[in-house]
Amino acid sequence: MNHWKMTCRTLVVLLLAARIGFAAEEERFPNLAASSQLPQGRGLAAKFKADVGIATHAAVIFADDFEQGELGERWDGKGAGKGQALSFAPAGGEVCGQRCMKVEARLGENQGDGLTKWFEPVAQVFVRFYVLFDPGCDYVHHFVTLRANKGLRGGDRWSGFGGAGLRPAGDERFSTALEPWGNWGRWPAPGKWNFYSYWHEMEVSRDGKYWGNSFPVESQDVIPKDRWICAEFMLKHNTPGEPDGEHAFWIDGRLLGHWRGINWRKTANLQANALTLESYVTDRWTKNPTNIVFFDNLVIAREYIGPAAQP
Repeated sequence: MNHWKMTCRTLVVLLLAARIGFAAEEERFPNLAASSQLPQGRGLAAKFKADVGIATHAAVIFADDFEQGELGERWDGKGAGKGQALSFAPAGGEVCGQRCMKVEARLGENQGDGLTKWFEPVAQVFVRFYVLFDPGCDYVHHFVTLRANKGLRGGDRWSGFGGAGLRPAGDERFSTALEPWGNWGRWPAPGKWNFYSYWHEMEVSRDGKYWGNSFPVESQDVIPKDRWICAEFMLKHNTPGEPDGEHAFWIDGRLLGHWRGINWRKTANLQANALTLESYVTDRWTKNPTNIVFFDNLVIAREYIGPAAQP
């Protein structure tokens, strides 16, 4: 993106500003995972071996295990790369079936890619996916993102896309993304899991712009490579204008982060209704010529999903 084409000095300012934002978010929104009553371990997916038939569960909104049909045919859109970085690959894991989606980002050719699904919103939404980082994968820039748009038709379905560096107004967009974060190289790639969020009460950065605020969990282990990881996150809508929204995430069925008191939106028609499953890189964050990430067993549901059952 053009806004990342900046001098090294400006980049340092942004990183320092982001660090201040991280500290501020830890004070405003303490991590409640240790005392949370949210479920952990087995969820609705425990009834479905390797996720086979999980789409029939009443709580499931959408599911794709990439075992049938053409890549992305059940989704609504591909990224700016038009799917050039996407392909099928052998899954190589018991709970992930025979094949998965491969995202192969090649610097100078593409920046990675992904798939987007719009869906009917619900008060509390859960998103679960399996991910495997190739042994040679470096830091990524953007990852799996849940976006709120004003509606599902016409231009309203795009109101939650874009807006980097700008604070949302509260009636047109908010978003939260579960991403790997490298703490500016302090942690080995791809880093540790972290929420990266935009909403109308987010903190301003030192440069006067609004870059996504982070919800880090530093006590976790560095994300391992070359094995499948079950990642899940939840977003609960707030009463419009009230600070009673939430989000949380689990890794391999263990709750690592839970935050409450978030005023995501000002109006009732703004709801999380689009999920982008992607791996996106830029040469600001990696010099590796090739960065590969694999995805599988994506589920969007109204209740906690949990890891897939062993076949």
